Amino acid sequence: MRETKIVAFSFPVKTHADLKARLLYDGVPMTKFIRHCIQAYLDKDKDMLDFVEKYKVANGIDNKKKRTKTRKLIEKGEKITELFNLTGKEIDNIYDILEEEIGGFPEL
Repeated sequence: MRETKIVAFSFPVKTHADLKARLLYDGVPMTKFIRHCIQAYLDKDKDMLDFVEKYKVANGIDNKKKRTKTRKLIEKGEKITELFNLTGKEIDNIYDILEEEIGGFPEL
């Protein structure tokens, strides 16, 4: 099975040329730019979330109540993460840490 997926989309030729020229000016390859945008979205980067929220408002996606609720849930998740000061890797390894401390898990 492939470890990657190809994603394709189309937009006007002028938009493509403008994007390519702007990225060339900034010295950023198009693939890296797109990957960075996707990763920022998945990581819930504050600037990206603000961008998406602006887009939703401008295009009438979701109502204000739902957007506010979503924002509050994300902020609550960030506070919980900060409170416990755990990274994703630490969370993944918590069972390994527990196993070392108690000498294994009993069989059920």
